Amino acid sequence: MAADTSATNPRKSRVVLGLQWGDEGKGKVIDLLADRCDVVVRCQGGANAGHTVVVGGKKTVLHLLPSGVLHESSRCVIGNGVVIDPLALCHELDDLKAGGCDPVKRLFISDRAHLVLPYHRALDAAAEKAKGDAKVGTTLRGIGPCYGDKVARSGVRCGELRDLAAFEVRLRAHLTQANVLIRAAGGTEVEVERAIAEVMPACRRMAPMIADTASILHQASAQRLSFLFEGAQGVMLDIDYGTYPFVTSSNTGIGGVITGSGLSHKDLGEVIGVVKAYSTRVGGGPFPVELLGAKGDEVRKRGSEFGATTGRPRRCGWLDLVAVRFACRLNGVDSIALTKLDILTGEPEVPVCVAYEIDGVRVDTIPSRLEDLSRAKPIYERLPGWTQQLSGSTFDGLPAGARAYIGFIEERVGVPVRWIGTGPGRDEIVVR
Repeated sequence: MAADTSATNPRKSRVVLGLQWGDEGKGKVIDLLADRCDVVVRCQGGANAGHTVVVGGKKTVLHLLPSGVLHESSRCVIGNGVVIDPLALCHELDDLKAGGCDPVKRLFISDRAHLVLPYHRALDAAAEKAKGDAKVGTTLRGIGPCYGDKVARSGVRCGELRDLAAFEVRLRAHLTQANVLIRAAGGTEVEVERAIAEVMPACRRMAPMIADTASILHQASAQRLSFLFEGAQGVMLDIDYGTYPFVTSSNTGIGGVITGSGLSHKDLGEVIGVVKAYSTRVGGGPFPVELLGAKGDEVRKRGSEFGATTGRPRRCGWLDLVAVRFACRLNGVDSIALTKLDILTGEPEVPVCVAYEIDGVRVDTIPSRLEDLSRAKPIYERLPGWTQQLSGSTFDGLPAGARAYIGFIEERVGVPVRWIGTGPGRDEIVVR
């Protein structure tokens, strides 16, 4: 059954954010909304993110490109808050072109965005190795070291690709300097000339796409065009408000949208938070609702919970409304898109975490200290399950247990659920 998209018809601006630990299904929601806007903007993160969209049974995984590239009417912008690996970007473009989609003429990359270069990946691997059992569990894509260079004011920005000869000289110097740090950390040094030979062709391809995207977006705003701002990762991985230090290296919430695009809060429009009907997390860090043993394996298998970027198995757990409520308040979320509700079909009852217990005390928000969150025990309320398949349903046609689950989320979080994912396909979504 085709999705009812009446609620998506107005051409207004929207922000789509993940409200958990990433992998919430943002790509599907963005894909649904992208043909209802003029400009799709990616604002933060790098190739450590993976958005999966299923169209006509074909799965497309995007790591750097905005999901709007699949819509020929959308202009696509990679904003200044994104860190861009030229090799990864060109690989994505090649994959899309092989599938009949070539977005190059409508893709604009910020001249202020920073470049992820070969030495960043080597530094990432060396740092994780040095941490041993205390490693964060990064994707080893060089994202953290690139953001580190940005903050240290020693990074390389996309605008430098406008003078490729000067860029190559600087790249050689950076590679040589980075090898000193890599060697000191016990990592594998980068072969300078080989790295240059590999990355320069990709940089040449990127150069024509580099633009002053802030000015482009300002002009689009003046023309009253509509925007779709595409978040990456999730709020619980935010560098400031996530489960620090087990977080990503950028602001994954509304603040990252503003600083990573160059537009103001007045341009943002509706804020949509994407919530998976259960919880998942990749890598290390506290995860109070984690399901261990056979039940965790069952949910992982049923939901195909393996990382789109790394292929690593995701840790699975029941829905954590403490985290979702916290993320909604931080970001002024107007409405929720609830994804993968179908995965819970067949459960006799569905536990939902409504609070934590830490050292015998009930806690209703996310503690900032890692040590406190690591001791948190989930307090569950148990809701009746359902057995009826959800695909093809209208909202009124959903089983009573599924509707009660949605209503419980709305009541406890204080935000309406407007979209409900009932299967992996583009059309398997209910719009209220």
